[in-house]
Order: sequence, then structure tokens, then C-alpha cells
Amino acid sequence: MGAAAGPAEAQTPRRLSVAAFPLLDKLIEGMAPRWRERHPGVALEVISRQWMDHHTAMTTALSTASHLPDVMALEIGFVGRFGQGSGLEDLRQPPFNIEADAPRWIRGAYEQGRNRRGELVAAPADVGPGTMFYRADVLDKAGVDPARLSASWDSYLDAGRQIQARTGARLVGHALELKDIVARTGIAPGDGLYYGADNHPQVTSARFVRGFTLARQVRQERLDGRYMIWTNEWVEALRRGRVATALSGAWMAGQLSGWLAPETAGLWRAAPLPEGALIGYGGSSYAIPRRSDPATKALAWDFIRMMTLDPAVQLLAFKQFDAFPTLLATLDDPFFDEPLPFLGGQRARRQWRDTARRLPAVPVHKQNAFAEEVVGGELDKVMDHGKDITQALQDAARLLERRANR
Repeated sequence: MGAAAGPAEAQTPRRLSVAAFPLLDKLIEGMAPRWRERHPGVALEVISRQWMDHHTAMTTALSTASHLPDVMALEIGFVGRFGQGSGLEDLRQPPFNIEADAPRWIRGAYEQGRNRRGELVAAPADVGPGTMFYRADVLDKAGVDPARLSASWDSYLDAGRQIQARTGARLVGHALELKDIVARTGIAPGDGLYYGADNHPQVTSARFVRGFTLARQVRQERLDGRYMIWTNEWVEALRRGRVATALSGAWMAGQLSGWLAPETAGLWRAAPLPEGALIGYGGSSYAIPRRSDPATKALAWDFIRMMTLDPAVQLLAFKQFDAFPTLLATLDDPFFDEPLPFLGGQRARRQWRDTARRLPAVPVHKQNAFAEEVVGGELDKVMDHGKDITQALQDAARLLERRANR
């Protein structure tokens, strides 16, 4: 469907510029033939930068209205930051009319593109349903039933004690992983992770108290390896079975099998997060800068529709780049029933599909990145220096309150 085809397009050959980061850039480049079929004579230009460089460049472009691409890919954490200003198009408005397509996406992913004014500033491309990866060989050696890991947080920790006593392996890479999950569980409708619907901090709530308490307990009992994710120490621990579980998004299966620990094929399995926690780990979306070339707006929207509403494109992104689709029409594809050799033949995509369908809609605040840094700093003080949890969270709330409206 070439929504942008018309007299304006036929006047002169043009190009559509799309700014992206790995691995989305490779996916978009691979879509060039499909794009040519939809819009002959309109070149597809991919502007690729590393993840942080890309978002920094997009921040500058939006603030200066210079070097703006026609379409920008955004990691979900940046949608809240960019969407609170006026730099992105409200996709509810013509010629976009995104609300007509809203029922076709996973609701939790779709709603993450909504800002506090109710505008939809980004269309969902992929999502990261949360899951727990565990080393089946380590659990077998420890005599631990995998079901204990997911039953409850108390059961998870109890299993970790047995694993450590019998194998020496740590339960988890870093205690922060537990806090991140618990703090994201039970968020009230309309509230965000760190800020409520009223724009006031939520970090003194019961979910943060429990998250901090669990993390402190894990640290005190030495059940975590103090390995920060993506460090060399963490990767080596995954490879050698020094860590029994990794709490992450479904995309971690591809990371483990592709480059982190391919030699551990067959040793890993996937399970639901403890207590069936429903959270997402990241995700990508596409947005249109408000001050980009008006002549390319309809083209830009057709490109976004191709990437997010074409089942073939969504499935290709999943199969080649582990980008879990947000398009509901893809979720009944036979691909979800195929066994994963890396996970010992487990049909784990079924579990991830169930989680993705049920992901709650959690608004993203523009100060989430700042809040994450502040809360993480306070957690370190609690775990490593004995700071009182109530005091730590109150101190964090004061800082977040000052920053809320900046």
C-alpha cells in the first residue's frame, strides 16, 4: 500500500532518510527492495550510528531543527524524553491517523508512545517480553526443580541458597536485576515507573521498598556475583556457569547464542519471571520529527507502516534480529511453535508470546533516565554501605521532585 504516492512524489526523484542504530539499521537496509516496490524512484537512505551516538544526535537535531531525518528510530527509554517536548509529530493527526491501527499492536507497546498530553509520538516496532534464563546443568547439579525459580521471590532466593551451597554458582549476576523487576510490578494504571500520573515521584511506594529489600537480602547473603550486565566479568560468568540465572528480555536468547556464550548451547532454558512478573525490557519505535520536510511526511508514515504493520517485515525482524514483534497478527505464526536448539529444544517463544500479549501499558516519563541513575545510586548505598531503605528512597524522591518539570 503506497499511501504517499501522488503528484507531489512524481515531480522529482526524492529520498527518504531514516536514522537508526544497530541492528535496526541492517533490518531497514534489507527492506530497500520492498520499499522500491512501494515507491519507485524514492531512495531509502539509512543514517546509522551506534546506539548512544544515535540518540545524542537525535537530541541535537530536534533541539536545533537541523540535520533532521524524515524518520527516526528510538529506543523506548528515549520516547518519554523526546515526546514531552514539541519535536515529534502527534501521530493521531492526519495524514497519520495512528489510532485507526491501534488495535493491531500489543497494547502495552503501543501505549508507550503516548506522552503526558495524550499524544502518540511513536509507533511500536518491537518489544522485549521479560523472561528468566537459567542454566539447566547448574540446577541439575544442585538438585533444584526449575519450578522453584518462578514460584515466588522467596522460593527463588531459597533455590539460590541451595544452588550456591551445592555448586558454588551465584543465583544472579547483580542484585539490581531483582529491584528492577519488583519495582516494575504492580504499577497503578496511569502511573509510570518513577513518576505517577500526577507527576510526583513514586519511589517511596511499596514496590520500591520491596525491590530494595530483596536486593539488599541477595547482597547480604552473597547470592549475587556483583557482575554488572555487559561487563566482561558478567559474560565470563555466564559462559562458565558461575551464574545460575539471567533476568532479561526474550532477546537475550539471541545475544547468548550469537556472541555472548555460543559454546553453552543446550545448557540454557527459559522460564517466567518470579511470581509471573509481567515487564518489558526495552523495545524500539519509529517517530517523525515535526520540523522535518513537510513533503516527506506521508512517505515517512508509509515507511513506518511498512516496518510496524507488515507481518512479513515484523516476522523477518524477529527471525533475523530477535526483535520481538508488536504486531498481533504475527503472534500465531508457526515460528512461535518451533523448538529453540540453544534452549535444549524448548519452545520458549510460546511463553514469550503470552507475556508480550499481557504487558501492561506504562507511560514513560521524560526524567526516567535521571530517576534510574538516582535510584540506582541510592540502592548502592543501601547494599554496600548499610543506608536505611526508607531514608534512601525519601532522598531519591526529593531529587526526583525537583527534576520532575524540567
